[in-house]
Amino acid sequence: MEQRESTREDYLKRVNIVIEYINDHLDRDIDLERLAEIANFSKWHFQHIMKAYLGEPIGTYIIRVRVEVAAKLLRYSNMTISDIAYKVGYDVPSSLSKAFRLFYQISPNEYRNNKNHVIMKPLQLNENLNLKAPKVLTLEPKQVIYLKLTGDYQSLDFAGAWGKLWQYVKENKLFSAGIEHIGIYYDDPKVTEADKLRTDVCLILRKKAEPKGEIGVKTIEGGKYAMFLYQGSYDNLAAVYDTIYAKWLPESGEKLRNYHCFEKYANDPETTPPEKLKTEIYVPIE
Repeated sequence: MEQRESTREDYLKRVNIVIEYINDHLDRDIDLERLAEIANFSKWHFQHIMKAYLGEPIGTYIIRVRVEVAAKLLRYSNMTISDIAYKVGYDVPSSLSKAFRLFYQISPNEYRNNKNHVIMKPLQLNENLNLKAPKVLTLEPKQVIYLKLTGDYQSLDFAGAWGKLWQYVKENKLFSAGIEHIGIYYDDPKVTEADKLRTDVCLILRKKAEPKGEIGVKTIEGGKYAMFLYQGSYDNLAAVYDTIYAKWLPESGEKLRNYHCFEKYANDPETTPPEKLKTEIYVPIE
């Protein structure tokens, strides 16, 4: 039993390496044999292993992530379609158009020009959120330990994930002042099917950590961020993001940096009333 659990943890660690590599190299050619080599899996079994963990073929996963990132850039950036195609790994815009139509039954140009077209769900603009102008901050890189979760943001077991991370901190004597709770959300629920939404539940640590099984270690990129402070129920966060992207971003003149947003949680939802929960939302900008 111990041998079987050890093997499972080793596989999870290597799968995490592959997923992080894909996230960081969407603008490049991603060779499956190279991925197998990075993860130290046999190339003959690599695709079967990844499908078992991802729930879809690795090639489909890569294409899906590329077109989902393209959809967000089309809606929320001023980049040309050609530049977006190159940014997500296509040599020519026609290749992006073909993949985009396959997933969404509309061309990238049509999607960009038709602001009323909704791929999945409508915007949730809410003027009552009282969302103030953000603080523009320059952050240093931050080391985190993390657990990957997949599924509907509203139904994920965040408490269980935090519990595993804190157990890891305790077992490895990594406690120190300044540990922060972070959530990284890679996908837009309007673009990505709920069961495929990707989340990293993270703790920022001051002490050096090593990956173990499903618990990974990585660095959140430093740089310039617009930080929005939101107070209220987590149930309204979708509307907060829609307000940021559909209202603040076009009016601000800021340009998004090619990196993901993340959230910092200032208080404990188990002991704090929903209306008093404080969430810092960090949007990467140039």
